[in-house]
Amino acid sequence: MYKLLIGLSLSFLLIGCGLQLDGSVSKQRGQIDSMASGTMNNLFDQHPGLRKKVAKAAGYGVFDASGGKFLWGGLDHGNGVVVKNGNRQHTYMKMFELQPGLGFGYTNFRLVFVFDTREAMDDFIKSGWEFGGRASAAANDEKNAVGGDLGVNVAPGITLYQMTEKGAMIGLSITGAKYWRNDDLN
Repeated sequence: MYKLLIGLSLSFLLIGCGLQLDGSVSKQRGQIDSMASGTMNNLFDQHPGLRKKVAKAAGYGVFDASGGKFLWGGLDHGNGVVVKNGNRQHTYMKMFELQPGLGFGYTNFRLVFVFDTREAMDDFIKSGWEFGGRASAAANDEKNAVGGDLGVNVAPGITLYQMTEKGAMIGLSITGAKYWRNDDLN
């Protein structure tokens, strides 16, 4: 039991290692928008064919997430934005994910959701739940990325792309994540 408590304590200490929002509401929105724009540019640089898929989609969401895992548990948290193609409407959101399961490490990563349909996007914004299993093996430093998943269908009409920003994580878990509107920024 004490190992689980130590692990969760370590995870809570690592929570602050991702995108740090501060300042006015407009400054925080700008920080999220800048992260999202940079993430999309990196994704398109690495996988140019995705540019057309995203352009044809109803919209996309980009989240910066960080967290850790120690032995039998871990957690991630972050901030992001869902952008509707066409009118470019932004919905700012938060995320939190619990990870029961064996593993060890810290990671900062970006999640890009591509919504094929308006219904899938609106449902994500409204209810925001994502449940699933994840097997991860990723190692990354500031210059070289290794590992990570690319293009996983997580629900009808939603494809998820994960890019490891920095850190290292090895583990196997069943995750439960919650995404919800950030009432302070919308």
